[in-house]
Amino acid sequence: MTPSPGERHADPAFATTLAHGLSVLQAFRHGEPALSNRELADRTGLSKATISRLTTTLMQRGLLRYDAGLRRYRLGPAVLSLSYPLLASIKVRQMARPLMKRLADAAGGSASLGMHHGLNMVYLETCRGHDAVSFRPDIGALLPLLPSAMGRAWLAQGASGEAEPVLETLRRQDPAAWRRYAPDWEQARRDYAQHGYCVGQGDWHSDVHAVAVPMRSRVDGQALVFNCGVPVARLRPGDLRGRIAPRLLTLVGRVEKMLEREHGA
Repeated sequence: MTPSPGERHADPAFATTLAHGLSVLQAFRHGEPALSNRELADRTGLSKATISRLTTTLMQRGLLRYDAGLRRYRLGPAVLSLSYPLLASIKVRQMARPLMKRLADAAGGSASLGMHHGLNMVYLETCRGHDAVSFRPDIGALLPLLPSAMGRAWLAQGASGEAEPVLETLRRQDPAAWRRYAPDWEQARRDYAQHGYCVGQGDWHSDVHAVAVPMRSRVDGQALVFNCGVPVARLRPGDLRGRIAPRLLTLVGRVEKMLEREHGA
Protein backbone atom coordinates (compact mmCIF):
# COMPACT_ATOMS: atom_id res chain seq x y z
CA MET A 1 0.00 0.00 0.00
CA THR A 2 1.13 3.59 -0.65
CA PRO A 3 2.18 5.34 2.58
CA SER A 4 0.40 8.48 3.67
CA PRO A 5 2.14 11.79 2.83
CA GLY A 6 5.11 12.24 5.14
CA GLU A 7 5.06 8.58 6.21
CA ARG A 8 7.96 6.28 5.41
CA HIS A 9 7.27 2.94 3.81
CA ALA A 10 8.42 -0.10 5.77
CA ASP A 11 10.33 -1.39 2.74
CA PRO A 12 13.38 0.82 1.98
CA ALA A 13 13.24 -0.34 -1.66
CA PHE A 14 9.76 1.15 -2.07
CA ALA A 15 9.77 4.04 -4.59
CA THR A 16 7.44 6.53 -2.91
CA THR A 17 7.58 9.13 -5.69
CA LEU A 18 6.60 6.53 -8.28
CA ALA A 19 3.77 5.33 -6.02
CA HIS A 20 2.50 8.89 -5.68
CA GLY A 21 2.52 9.32 -9.45
CA LEU A 22 0.55 6.12 -9.87
CA SER A 23 -1.93 7.26 -7.21
CA VAL A 24 -2.63 10.33 -9.37
CA LEU A 25 -3.45 8.11 -12.35
CA GLN A 26 -5.64 5.87 -10.18
CA ALA A 27 -7.61 8.86 -8.86
CA PHE A 28 -9.66 9.03 -12.07
CA ARG A 29 -12.96 7.17 -11.97
CA HIS A 30 -15.73 6.17 -14.32
CA GLY A 31 -18.04 9.14 -14.79
CA GLU A 32 -15.37 11.60 -13.62
CA PRO A 33 -12.85 11.76 -16.47
CA ALA A 34 -11.53 15.26 -15.70
CA LEU A 35 -10.03 16.35 -12.36
CA SER A 36 -8.45 19.56 -11.08
CA ASN A 37 -5.26 19.83 -9.04
CA ARG A 38 -7.37 20.39 -5.93
CA GLU A 39 -9.47 17.28 -6.62
CA LEU A 40 -6.34 15.23 -7.24
CA ALA A 41 -4.84 16.51 -3.99
CA ASP A 42 -8.00 15.65 -2.07
CA ARG A 43 -8.15 12.12 -3.50
CA THR A 44 -4.49 11.27 -3.05
CA GLY A 45 -3.76 13.15 0.18
CA LEU A 46 -0.77 14.82 -1.49
CA SER A 47 0.02 18.54 -1.34
CA LYS A 48 -0.90 20.80 -4.25
CA ALA A 49 2.81 21.48 -4.86
CA THR A 50 3.50 17.75 -5.17
CA ILE A 51 0.46 17.29 -7.40
CA SER A 52 1.66 20.10 -9.64
CA ARG A 53 5.07 18.45 -10.12
CA LEU A 54 3.50 15.06 -10.74
CA THR A 55 0.92 16.29 -13.27
CA THR A 56 3.61 18.17 -15.17
CA THR A 57 5.75 15.03 -15.39
CA LEU A 58 2.83 12.80 -16.29
CA MET A 59 1.76 15.18 -19.05
CA GLN A 60 5.26 15.16 -20.52
CA ARG A 61 5.08 11.36 -20.61
CA GLY A 62 1.66 11.39 -22.29
CA LEU A 63 -0.07 9.82 -19.31
CA LEU A 64 -2.12 12.96 -18.63
CA ARG A 65 -3.39 15.75 -20.83
CA TYR A 66 -4.67 19.18 -19.82
CA ASP A 67 -8.15 20.31 -20.84
CA ALA A 68 -7.76 24.07 -21.06
CA GLY A 69 -11.50 24.65 -21.43
CA LEU A 70 -12.29 22.83 -18.18
CA ARG A 71 -8.96 23.67 -16.51
CA ARG A 72 -8.71 20.05 -15.51
CA TYR A 73 -6.61 17.00 -16.31
CA ARG A 74 -7.66 13.92 -18.22
CA LEU A 75 -5.90 10.59 -18.67
CA GLY A 76 -3.67 10.58 -21.74
CA PRO A 77 -3.40 8.05 -24.57
CA ALA A 78 -0.15 6.64 -23.19
CA VAL A 79 -2.21 4.99 -20.43
CA LEU A 80 -3.82 2.80 -23.10
CA SER A 81 -0.47 1.94 -24.63
CA LEU A 82 0.75 0.68 -21.25
CA SER A 83 -2.06 -1.87 -21.08
CA TYR A 84 -1.72 -3.09 -24.67
CA PRO A 85 1.20 -5.52 -24.12
CA LEU A 86 -0.72 -7.20 -21.30
CA LEU A 87 -3.98 -7.48 -23.24
CA ALA A 88 -2.22 -8.68 -26.39
CA SER A 89 -0.35 -11.37 -24.47
CA ILE A 90 -3.56 -12.91 -23.07
CA LYS A 91 -4.48 -14.85 -26.20
CA VAL A 92 -7.44 -16.50 -24.52
CA ARG A 93 -9.28 -13.21 -25.15
CA GLN A 94 -9.13 -13.70 -28.90
CA MET A 95 -9.92 -17.40 -28.64
CA ALA A 96 -12.96 -16.88 -26.46
CA ARG A 97 -14.41 -13.78 -28.11
CA PRO A 98 -16.66 -15.55 -30.70
CA LEU A 99 -17.97 -17.93 -28.03
CA MET A 100 -18.57 -15.04 -25.64
CA LYS A 101 -20.48 -13.11 -28.28
CA ARG A 102 -22.75 -16.08 -29.01
CA LEU A 103 -23.45 -16.55 -25.30
CA ALA A 104 -24.16 -12.84 -24.81
CA ASP A 105 -26.61 -12.84 -27.72
CA ALA A 106 -28.34 -16.02 -26.55
CA ALA A 107 -28.62 -14.77 -22.97
CA GLY A 108 -29.55 -11.20 -23.84
CA GLY A 109 -26.79 -10.04 -21.51
CA SER A 110 -23.03 -9.56 -21.35
CA ALA A 111 -20.29 -12.20 -21.34
CA SER A 112 -16.98 -11.09 -19.84
CA LEU A 113 -13.53 -12.36 -18.92
CA GLY A 114 -11.70 -11.03 -15.88
CA MET A 115 -8.65 -11.41 -13.69
CA HIS A 116 -7.91 -10.63 -10.06
CA HIS A 117 -6.45 -7.26 -9.02
CA GLY A 118 -6.16 -6.40 -5.33
CA LEU A 119 -9.64 -6.39 -3.82
CA ASN A 120 -11.30 -6.33 -7.23
CA MET A 121 -11.67 -8.12 -10.52
CA VAL A 122 -10.80 -6.28 -13.73
CA TYR A 123 -12.41 -6.98 -17.10
CA LEU A 124 -10.04 -8.16 -19.84
CA GLU A 125 -12.71 -8.74 -22.48
CA THR A 126 -16.45 -8.28 -22.74
CA CYS A 127 -19.17 -8.86 -25.34
CA ARG A 128 -22.68 -7.42 -25.15
CA GLY A 129 -25.88 -8.95 -26.46
CA HIS A 130 -28.17 -6.21 -25.17
CA ASP A 131 -28.77 -2.46 -25.37
CA ALA A 132 -29.36 -1.70 -21.68
CA VAL A 133 -27.79 1.71 -21.05
CA SER A 134 -27.27 1.16 -17.32
CA PHE A 135 -25.37 -2.11 -17.75
CA ARG A 136 -22.46 -1.82 -20.15
CA PRO A 137 -19.31 -3.43 -18.75
CA ASP A 138 -16.12 -2.60 -20.62
CA ILE A 139 -12.47 -3.59 -20.71
CA GLY A 140 -10.56 -2.22 -17.72
CA ALA A 141 -13.62 -1.79 -15.51
CA LEU A 142 -13.28 -2.94 -11.90
CA LEU A 143 -15.83 -4.85 -9.88
CA PRO A 144 -15.49 -5.77 -6.19
CA LEU A 145 -14.78 -9.31 -5.09
CA LEU A 146 -17.48 -10.05 -2.53
CA PRO A 147 -20.61 -8.57 -4.20
CA SER A 148 -19.89 -9.92 -7.68
CA ALA A 149 -20.29 -13.40 -9.12
CA MET A 150 -16.91 -13.06 -10.85
CA GLY A 151 -15.18 -12.08 -7.62
CA ARG A 152 -16.81 -14.90 -5.67
CA ALA A 153 -15.75 -17.39 -8.34
CA TRP A 154 -12.14 -16.21 -8.13
CA LEU A 155 -12.17 -16.51 -4.34
CA ALA A 156 -13.84 -19.93 -4.47
CA GLN A 157 -11.31 -21.45 -6.87
CA GLY A 158 -8.28 -20.02 -5.07
CA ALA A 159 -6.07 -22.18 -2.88
CA SER A 160 -6.08 -21.15 0.78
CA GLY A 161 -2.69 -19.49 0.41
CA GLU A 162 -4.05 -17.32 -2.40
CA ALA A 163 -7.60 -16.53 -1.30
CA GLU A 164 -7.28 -16.41 2.49
CA PRO A 165 -5.02 -13.32 2.68
CA VAL A 166 -7.45 -11.48 0.40
CA LEU A 167 -10.44 -12.58 2.49
CA GLU A 168 -8.66 -11.46 5.66
CA THR A 169 -8.02 -8.04 4.13
CA LEU A 170 -11.68 -7.77 3.16
CA ARG A 171 -12.75 -8.66 6.70
CA ARG A 172 -10.37 -6.12 8.21
CA GLN A 173 -10.87 -3.19 5.83
CA ASP A 174 -14.66 -3.26 5.54
CA PRO A 175 -16.26 -5.28 8.34
CA ALA A 176 -19.74 -3.97 7.49
CA ALA A 177 -19.49 -5.24 3.91
CA TRP A 178 -18.08 -8.51 5.18
CA ARG A 179 -21.05 -9.05 7.48
CA ARG A 180 -23.44 -8.15 4.67
CA TYR A 181 -21.95 -10.53 2.11
CA ALA A 182 -20.68 -13.35 4.35
CA PRO A 183 -23.83 -15.50 3.80
CA ASP A 184 -23.56 -14.99 0.02
CA TRP A 185 -19.89 -15.95 0.14
CA GLU A 186 -20.71 -19.16 2.00
CA GLN A 187 -23.36 -19.97 -0.61
CA ALA A 188 -20.84 -19.22 -3.36
CA ARG A 189 -18.39 -21.71 -1.85
CA ARG A 190 -21.09 -24.38 -1.80
CA ASP A 191 -22.17 -23.59 -5.34
CA TYR A 192 -18.63 -23.82 -6.65
CA ALA A 193 -17.97 -27.09 -4.85
CA GLN A 194 -21.22 -28.67 -6.13
CA HIS A 195 -21.70 -27.08 -9.53
CA GLY A 196 -18.46 -25.37 -10.61
CA TYR A 197 -19.99 -21.88 -10.76
CA CYS A 198 -20.98 -18.97 -8.51
CA VAL A 199 -23.91 -16.58 -8.83
CA GLY A 200 -24.72 -13.01 -7.91
CA GLN A 201 -28.34 -11.95 -7.78
CA GLY A 202 -28.51 -8.17 -7.78
CA ASP A 203 -25.68 -7.77 -5.26
CA TRP A 204 -23.42 -5.66 -7.48
CA HIS A 205 -26.01 -4.15 -9.86
CA SER A 206 -29.48 -4.43 -8.38
CA ASP A 207 -31.11 -5.06 -11.76
CA VAL A 208 -28.55 -7.60 -13.02
CA HIS A 209 -28.11 -11.27 -12.12
CA ALA A 210 -24.87 -13.02 -13.05
CA VAL A 211 -23.15 -16.40 -13.06
CA ALA A 212 -19.38 -16.90 -13.14
CA VAL A 213 -17.07 -19.84 -13.89
CA PRO A 214 -13.30 -19.84 -13.25
CA MET A 215 -10.92 -21.59 -15.61
CA ARG A 216 -9.23 -24.65 -14.12
CA SER A 217 -6.03 -24.10 -16.10
CA ARG A 218 -4.08 -20.95 -15.38
CA VAL A 219 -2.93 -18.43 -17.97
CA ASP A 220 0.53 -17.03 -17.25
CA GLY A 221 0.02 -18.05 -13.63
CA GLN A 222 -3.28 -16.18 -13.35
CA ALA A 223 -6.69 -17.66 -12.60
CA LEU A 224 -9.09 -16.15 -15.14
CA VAL A 225 -12.86 -16.08 -14.68
CA PHE A 226 -15.68 -15.90 -17.22
CA ASN A 227 -19.07 -14.50 -16.30
CA CYS A 228 -22.42 -13.77 -17.88
CA GLY A 229 -24.61 -11.00 -16.53
CA VAL A 230 -28.22 -10.53 -17.62
CA PRO A 231 -30.69 -7.74 -16.80
CA VAL A 232 -33.34 -9.13 -14.47
CA ALA A 233 -36.12 -8.05 -16.82
CA ARG A 234 -34.82 -10.51 -19.42
CA LEU A 235 -34.68 -13.51 -17.10
CA ARG A 236 -37.39 -16.08 -16.51
CA PRO A 237 -37.51 -17.94 -13.17
CA GLY A 238 -34.75 -20.55 -13.07
CA ASP A 239 -32.95 -19.15 -16.13
CA LEU A 240 -29.71 -18.25 -14.40
CA ARG A 241 -28.93 -21.72 -13.08
CA GLY A 242 -30.97 -23.79 -15.51
CA ARG A 243 -30.10 -22.18 -18.84
CA ILE A 244 -27.20 -19.73 -18.59
CA ALA A 245 -24.90 -21.51 -16.11
CA PRO A 246 -24.71 -24.71 -18.27
CA ARG A 247 -23.92 -22.62 -21.36
CA LEU A 248 -21.17 -20.77 -19.50
CA LEU A 249 -19.68 -24.03 -18.21
CA THR A 250 -19.65 -25.34 -21.78
CA LEU A 251 -17.96 -22.14 -23.00
CA VAL A 252 -15.19 -22.42 -20.41
CA GLY A 253 -14.68 -26.10 -21.20
CA ARG A 254 -14.32 -25.33 -24.90
CA VAL A 255 -11.84 -22.53 -24.24
CA GLU A 256 -9.74 -24.82 -22.05
CA LYS A 257 -9.67 -27.48 -24.77
CA MET A 258 -8.57 -24.84 -27.30
CA LEU A 259 -5.73 -23.84 -24.98
CA GLU A 260 -4.72 -27.47 -24.52
CA ARG A 261 -4.57 -27.99 -28.29
CA GLU A 262 -2.49 -24.84 -28.74
CA HIS A 263 -0.02 -25.80 -26.04
CA GLY A 264 0.19 -29.33 -27.41
CA ALA A 265 0.88 -28.15 -30.95
